[in-house]
Amino acid sequence: MALFGTDGVRGLANGPLTADLALSLAQATAVVLGQGRIAEARRAAGKRLTAVVARDPRISGHFLSAAVEAGLASSGVDVLDAGTLPTPAAAFLISDVDADFGVMISASHNPAPDNGIKIFARGGVKLPDDVERRIEEAMNGPKLQPTGGDVGRIIRFADAEDRYVMHLLASLPHRLDGIHVVLDCANGAAAGASPEVFTNAGAKVTVIGAEPDGLNINDGVGSTHLDKLAAEVVRVGADVGIAHDGDADRCLAVDASGNVVDGDQIMAILAVAMKERGVLAENTLVATVMSNLGLHVAMREHGITVRKTAVGDRYVLEDMNAGGFSLGGEQSGHVIMSEFATTGDGVLTGLHLVAEMARQKKSLAELASVMTVFPQVLVNVKDVDKTRVNDDEPLAAAVRAAESELGDTGRVLLRASGTELLVRVMVEAADVETARSHADRLCIVVRERLSL
Repeated sequence: MALFGTDGVRGLANGPLTADLALSLAQATAVVLGQGRIAEARRAAGKRLTAVVARDPRISGHFLSAAVEAGLASSGVDVLDAGTLPTPAAAFLISDVDADFGVMISASHNPAPDNGIKIFARGGVKLPDDVERRIEEAMNGPKLQPTGGDVGRIIRFADAEDRYVMHLLASLPHRLDGIHVVLDCANGAAAGASPEVFTNAGAKVTVIGAEPDGLNINDGVGSTHLDKLAAEVVRVGADVGIAHDGDADRCLAVDASGNVVDGDQIMAILAVAMKERGVLAENTLVATVMSNLGLHVAMREHGITVRKTAVGDRYVLEDMNAGGFSLGGEQSGHVIMSEFATTGDGVLTGLHLVAEMARQKKSLAELASVMTVFPQVLVNVKDVDKTRVNDDEPLAAAVRAAESELGDTGRVLLRASGTELLVRVMVEAADVETARSHADRLCIVVRERLSL
């Protein structure tokens, strides 16, 4: 079984994800990412390689980051210890200080007992599959073992958060003066940076979920639990609520009435605004196959092309990088603004969303009306042969028949789970009853055709 998943190495801390594994992974990373023309040139000039290491506030991040830093330093890599920071902050800092690579210790939106190790290459970009494969193979090979003055140093990156905050403020197209924002920091990595940057940008800020204790990350708060944020926005009479996840690479929002504004709606707002300002590259938005049909309809009405990728922000990023596109993301709130970030950045996204409210002098509900969300029904069909989901002709015929009935007012997506023995049946339609009816019929066909 592959060590790397869709977003780094993740698992129960001190279960599969041990200090020994973190140390070995860091040593292997130094071997693989220490190769190449730039790394060799630095060594030829008598310089050591440099890596940025950061973590979210979950308690296991202490021992895992210590193990990663030990593995890197013992391999001759100087470590800039950035402490507790959002994942996108780590990615930005790698580029900002011209580090050779970086490591983020986080399990994102997972509960506190889990943790993960995300590795970024030079420039703060995620690793391609083949490099992850080489790192995994290198864990069983020889390690770099310099001695004396050639071992790496571990240095406190004292101004890491300040650099990130200044970068975010410099990206803003408009200040946030006069807008009351409630921030839900998920008791996670954004608890320091997000309130600071929104306040410095001019907003009136109310904060919840900003008291991390190492164990309460994502616990009933953040982008996966929006009820508290919605209630707080209504209670204090705020204009908007912004929710991050544990490592702050996501952003979801709620309007003044407590209604959820998801990643698709956020992308629609930003895409139209960026096109109007002439900064939406190729007038194109990159989204996954799971994005709502309403997004496609809205973008078509505004002359914006939508490119579809597989599910996962890494695939969105790959397509954006290949085509030079400036905006992309997922319904879940991973939004990538490539002019300012190499990965999803929940704080950046929230800032730019609220900046559009201030610039256009409109409420979030008014901005979100650019897109009509089509009802979506998603059903997991378990214990079926998911490997045949794309190869069964009678099943494909049933999908075509459903799509023909739905016409331009709906769509169908069948997708094999990447981690479980199931097929996901997703149907969108003009009303939820129609979507449910088609989904139920397709689930019957999936069970009949793909039974084990």
